[in-house]
Amino acid sequence: MSRAGARVGVGSRLRYDGETVEVIEMAATTAGNEVVLKDGRGRLLRLSLKELLFSDRAAVIPDEPGASADDVDVIASVVLGQLDTAERSRVLNRAEHVREVLTGFRSGFSELAREGEPRPEYLSTLSMEVRQEAKATELGIAARTVRRWVADFREHGEAGLVAKSGPSRKSHGRADDRWVETALEVMVEHTEASKPSRTMVIERTRARVIARYGPEVVPQPSRAAAFRVLAELERRHPLFRLSTKRNRDIAGRPDGVYGKLRPTRPGEYLVMDSTRLDVFAFDPLTLRWVQAELSVGMDWYTRCITGIMLTPVSTKAVDVSAVLYQSFRPRPAGQDWPSHAVWPEHGIPRTVLVDVEKAEGPGLASPPLVPETLVVDHGKVYVSEHLTSVCRRMGISIQPARLRTGRDKGPVERFFRTIREDLLQALPGYKGPDIHSRGEKPEDEAFFFLDELETIIREWTATAYHSRPHSSLLDPGLPGMRMSPAKMFEHGMARAGYIEVPRDPDLAFEFLETKWRTIQHYGVEIDRRRYNGPGLNACRKLKSPYDGPGKNSWPFQVDPDDVTRIYFRDPDTRRWHTLLWEHAPSLQMPLSEEALDFARKLAASKYRYPDDRLAVADLLERWNLGLGTTVPERRMALRLSREQAAIELPETEAETVISLPSVRKALGVAPEMPRGKLPESAEGGDDDEADLEDLTDEDDFYEDALEDV
Repeated sequence: MSRAGARVGVGSRLRYDGETVEVIEMAATTAGNEVVLKDGRGRLLRLSLKELLFSDRAAVIPDEPGASADDVDVIASVVLGQLDTAERSRVLNRAEHVREVLTGFRSGFSELAREGEPRPEYLSTLSMEVRQEAKATELGIAARTVRRWVADFREHGEAGLVAKSGPSRKSHGRADDRWVETALEVMVEHTEASKPSRTMVIERTRARVIARYGPEVVPQPSRAAAFRVLAELERRHPLFRLSTKRNRDIAGRPDGVYGKLRPTRPGEYLVMDSTRLDVFAFDPLTLRWVQAELSVGMDWYTRCITGIMLTPVSTKAVDVSAVLYQSFRPRPAGQDWPSHAVWPEHGIPRTVLVDVEKAEGPGLASPPLVPETLVVDHGKVYVSEHLTSVCRRMGISIQPARLRTGRDKGPVERFFRTIREDLLQALPGYKGPDIHSRGEKPEDEAFFFLDELETIIREWTATAYHSRPHSSLLDPGLPGMRMSPAKMFEHGMARAGYIEVPRDPDLAFEFLETKWRTIQHYGVEIDRRRYNGPGLNACRKLKSPYDGPGKNSWPFQVDPDDVTRIYFRDPDTRRWHTLLWEHAPSLQMPLSEEALDFARKLAASKYRYPDDRLAVADLLERWNLGLGTTVPERRMALRLSREQAAIELPETEAETVISLPSVRKALGVAPEMPRGKLPESAEGGDDDEADLEDLTDEDDFYEDALEDV
C-alpha cells in the first residue's frame, strides 16, 4: 500500500548532492535528532535529521524495487470525483466484496458485522486462495480477476478498483506528433491574417511535412482524422470557430498570471479612453448623419465618470484635455435632474457632511477630484505633446497601457459595453457594435444632434450609472456588500479622510496649448495671425524672464478650437489677459485653427492676393450656401457648431472691457440684445403685433420641418 511517508533508519539509502549515501547511525542530541551518512568512498557526514528530510539536496531511495518515494499516481479524490453515480455505486459494491474476502465482513470490521456474517466460505481460518475462489464462484467471474481486485485494493484502496480504461494521454489519436506540431505551426501563422478554411490548413500542413521530412516519412492522416486533430488544436490556438478579432485577442493573452492595478483611494488612477460611438448623430450643417467618438475619464477606485466629451468624426488632443479638465472642474448638473444624481459644489457626498443642501449653485454632474496617475493607451491624442505637457504642469504621472491589451483599461472598456447595451441600443440611429450586427439603413434613423446626444449620455451616467450597484465594486472588509459608484466615492472619502480640490480659479488656462513667441511693437504673431491687447503694454520692452525654446520668448495659451483670441499671464501681477486677433471683431463666432488653414488654402486657389479676412469671409459664405459638403469641411463646421466650448475659460479683464456697448460699437461689433427682447422692426402697420405673437407662440415652428413632402 502506498504511504504518505518513507522509512528512514539505519541502513536506509538516500541521494545527497547527487551521490548515494547510507544511514549508519541515528542519535538524539540536545540540538535534535542527527544522522551519520556514509558514501561509497567511506567518507562520513553528520547532519541534522530536519535538514536531511526537508532539504532539496536529499531524496530518499525506496526499499521496494521499482517504487518511488514520490507518489506519481493521481490522488484518490480526483479518481473518484470523475465517476458518475452508477460508476461510484459499482466501485463501492466491488470494494465490499474485496473487504469480505480479506476480513470476512463487507464493512471490513467485526464491530459493524451484518446479519449472517461472517459466512462459512469467508472465515479467517480458511486460506486466501480458498476465499478468492469462493468469491469468484459467487460473482461468476475468474479467480484471476478477484486476485487483481485484492492487489489493487491493498495498493490504492477504493480508487484502485476504478476501471483503468480512462482517457489516453495522447489526445490526437493515431496522428503522428510531427504532423500535429506542423499543423499547429500553420495555425499560429494565420493569427494576424484572415480566417482560413480547415482544408487549406490541412493542405499546407501536408506540403510542409513533406518538404521538411521527405515524402512517405511522416504518415499522413485521413481527412476525417485531420479534421479531428484540428478540432483538438482549436482548444490550444482558436482559429476557425470565433471571429478573427477575438482570435487575435486570445492569442495576445499573456502566458503568466494576470496582473492589475489595485487602487486604494479616489483619484489614485484616472483611466481615459475613446471609442467610436455605436449611434449615428445628426449633422446640423447638412442635416445628414455623421459618426461620433466618445471620450471619457473614469476614476478606477469608484468607477465614477469624471469627464465626457462627444466629438464629431474623430477626437483631438484638445478634447482629451477637456475631459481631463472636467475632473478638476465638472460640468453643472441639469436643472431637472433628480437629487441623487447631483453632486454638491464641494464634491463630497451629501451623507458625509451636515447642512450641505445649503451649498450654492445648481450642483455638479460628477465628483471633482485631482488625479494622481493617468492610465491611457498609445493613441496619438493620448501621447501628444499637448496632453503630456498638461499632465506635467498638473503634476500628473502618465502610465501607458500595454499595446493591444484592453484588459489594462478593463473598467472603462466595460463602461463602453454598458452604455451600448443599456442606452445606445434604445436610441434611433443605433448601428450595432460591428458590421455583422448592423441593420439595413441605421443612418437614415439618425435623430439627435451631437449636443443633444452628449446631454443624453451625461444624464444617463448621472442618474442611472452612478446610482446602480456594480458587482466589481466591493471592499475586501465587506465582501457581501455591493456598492454603486456614488456610494464607493463616499466610502473612499471615509477611507482617505480628505479630498483634494484645485484652488486656482484660472485653472482652465493650464489645459490650453502653449506657444512661445516674442512680443513686438505690433503685438504677437502666431502662425501668421497677429494678436494685440492692453495686457502686453507692461511687457513690450522687457526681457522675458522665461527660459523658453526661443530667445526672449514668452508663453501664450492658445485654444485650437478658437484662434480669435489667445491668453497671456502677466508674470508680475499673475493676472490673465486676453489678446484679440486683428480680424476677430468682424467675426460673430469662434474660428478653429483647422478651419482657418482650410480657408487659406481655398482663398489661395481663388484669389491672387488673399488675406485672412477675405479667406474667412469666403469660407463662411461657402458654408452658408451649403457648398461645404466635403468630409474635412463638415468636421470643422461641426466643431464650430457646438453650443458649449470644450473648456470653459474664465473671463479676463479684456473680455469685460470689450463687452461694453461703446467699445463694441467702435470695433464694429453688433450690439448684444437683452434676453427676452426682440429687435425693433423698421416696418410699420398692424401686422407687427401679429408677427410678434407668432414668434412668441408656444407651438414649434419647426415641428414639421423634417416631415416627408
